[in-house]
Amino acid sequence: MRALQLTKPSSDPPSLTLTTLPTPSPTPGHALVRITAAYINPSDLINTKGGFGLTTYPRVPGRDFAGVIESLEPSSSSSTTSRDDDPPPFQPGDRVFGTSGRVLSFTLDGSHASHTLVPLAALTRTPASLTDAQAAMVGVPYTTAALAVQTARVRAGESVLVLGATGAVGTAACQYAAALGARVIRAARHERSAEGVDLLADPGLEKVRELTGGKGVDMVVNTVGDVALQKSALGVLAPYGRLSFISAPRSGSTEFAFELTSFYRKQLSLLGNNSLLMSLEEAAQSLRELVPLFEQGKLQVEGEDKLTKISLEQAVDAYADLAKGSRNKYMIINQ
Repeated sequence: MRALQLTKPSSDPPSLTLTTLPTPSPTPGHALVRITAAYINPSDLINTKGGFGLTTYPRVPGRDFAGVIESLEPSSSSSTTSRDDDPPPFQPGDRVFGTSGRVLSFTLDGSHASHTLVPLAALTRTPASLTDAQAAMVGVPYTTAALAVQTARVRAGESVLVLGATGAVGTAACQYAAALGARVIRAARHERSAEGVDLLADPGLEKVRELTGGKGVDMVVNTVGDVALQKSALGVLAPYGRLSFISAPRSGSTEFAFELTSFYRKQLSLLGNNSLLMSLEEAAQSLRELVPLFEQGKLQVEGEDKLTKISLEQAVDAYADLAKGSRNKYMIINQ
């Protein structure tokens, strides 16, 4: 099979090449998936730079994917349970999608290849409402957003401020919080909506106080990783408020200091979230819980017209382009 592969023969950063590898054979409890679409996430780029200490080499990168089950080990296609509410067992030809948890592309070969071998428990049936390319954009952003919102126990009727609302995780967090019945306030650079905050013009988040009548918000999802903005967000939380964040600065100081007296008197919570602590099975369960929301139209992946579709043979150049700061959204499509 054709695949991208990371190698790291020394202490230097890994090198990424297009190569030919043996196509895996199905093993018990696993499926050989023919990859039809695989997105290049920002974290995939970080992985190719050696940014994750858990990655072992050589390794095929690629955290998210959609595809078709090509083959199964014979015993894997039969159901081992008899519960009436169990889904039918997977079969060759089934459309599936998935995401990495802490495994795929780190310690198990990922999706930037023509095929990948994946545990059946890590697969989710692709909803009919999504194309394969759209399904391949769901994994990391939507499971991370769901994690951040669920950790903060958002309830219907609460107000949620999303920092970085136009990014992949931020967009997913806005949709997911709204699907749960929360009022969503979007914050991003150049945000112009009535229920929005322009982070360039208002880094102190004063408009949040205006929008909430001075009460503040019940929850903040911070997808930005900026320390000053995190401090501003802490200041606009209502009593019992929760600040849920998913990242930290990639350079400079990562220390975050805040005033303890108001923090405990308002009974606030500060919650860190790391999707790389999820197992493959936990990540798949998160996707399965999101599928009904996609089917109901409460979650919507952006259209394929926003993507730059490339072949696997063009993917090394796409990674190089992203490393230079390109904002293209590259989707590997296997014909």
